[in-house]
Amino acid sequence: MLETLLINILFLIFPVLLIVVFFDRYIKEYHYIFFLLFFSLSMILCMIYPFKLEIGFIFDLRYVPFIIVALYGGHKRVFPLYIILNVHRFIIGGEGLFQSFLFSTVIFITVPMLTQKFSGYNTRKRIMTGVIAVLLTVVFYLLSLSTFFEELTKQYWTLAFYAVIAHTIVIALNMIMIERIISNIKNRENFLRAERLHVMSELSASVSHEIRNPLTVTKGFLQLLSVSRTIKDEDKAYIEYSLQELIRAENILNDYLAFAKPQSENMVHSDLKEEMEYVKNVLMPFAVFNNVEIDYQFTNSLKKDYDQNQMKQCLINIMKNSIEAMKDDGGTLSIKVMEQGKNIIISIQDNGVGMTNDEIRQLGKPYYSTKKEGTGLGMLMVYGTISKIKGKIDVQSRTGEGTTFTITIPT
Repeated sequence: MLETLLINILFLIFPVLLIVVFFDRYIKEYHYIFFLLFFSLSMILCMIYPFKLEIGFIFDLRYVPFIIVALYGGHKRVFPLYIILNVHRFIIGGEGLFQSFLFSTVIFITVPMLTQKFSGYNTRKRIMTGVIAVLLTVVFYLLSLSTFFEELTKQYWTLAFYAVIAHTIVIALNMIMIERIISNIKNRENFLRAERLHVMSELSASVSHEIRNPLTVTKGFLQLLSVSRTIKDEDKAYIEYSLQELIRAENILNDYLAFAKPQSENMVHSDLKEEMEYVKNVLMPFAVFNNVEIDYQFTNSLKKDYDQNQMKQCLINIMKNSIEAMKDDGGTLSIKVMEQGKNIIISIQDNGVGMTNDEIRQLGKPYYSTKKEGTGLGMLMVYGTISKIKGKIDVQSRTGEGTTFTITIPT
């Protein structure tokens, strides 16, 4: 039993190690393909090398990769594994074919229902959810198996013990490794974003000041020319266009300067209540104009040092984008500020047009914007502000359903 257990653990862990060692650079774009391929292989190998007990019964760990994919990917992603599992079980043949099909179908229907809540859990809750899901699966299997015994003998309880221990250990190890992979990817992205923000901050601070002075002088001369009596009306139109473009250029420079400004001029030690109230009141007319209701909840008592002006601008940028995402059909902007352990959590949720995964990955990059007239500098400033106070931003979105920004600020 121990030898078979170790072999099955190897079958289930080895694919994850392969992904980390050889396919780490491709996992971001092709993670679904890799996990589907390797977990399918793991599932088949577990079925080929099952646990064989002296009492004549066998069982395997096929449902460990099945449940993992079901939790992380939902019905759509686990469906290929469902087909592979039942086709291979049909090829193996023997007794229990119908029971296996019925059992896998029940798991296929029920477990992916947890996917939406599962995606919002932290690492510990995800691992616990996986363990509970596999334990319920084993219990269901043991209950169905108990019908073959006239009485629950020592052999039955031996099988139950090995089944529970094996499934618990294996799924815990697998999910710990998967969560570590996810954590490493996020940490790497945060590191790259921090480096990019640092470079942009230095460049914007030096370049913006140098460009702003000649723009101001040019703008002044053009304004004088626009009121001159010697200029023809046709020429004044060109001057007006030039002034509009200069104003647009100044706005871009102001965004750069706001992003580059160090957090030292308006530092406060507060719980964010004043800033949230200010931003809510400022955006209320804009929300009403776009037929958007604001649902505001504040339950935080933790305090943090931050630049008050930059924090206000950061929150305005996110909430304004959320309102604009709902401007066509209206909706509700849900704003929640709460405490979780030693962290301040800010949740900003809308039910607007939403974003694709690719659009989410591009957020915070210079000059990337989902709006035609946008420059992307607003979100760049948002990520820069939160990064300066050691915070993290998590974005969850679905096209046509809405977007949720979750800001975690350590105190």
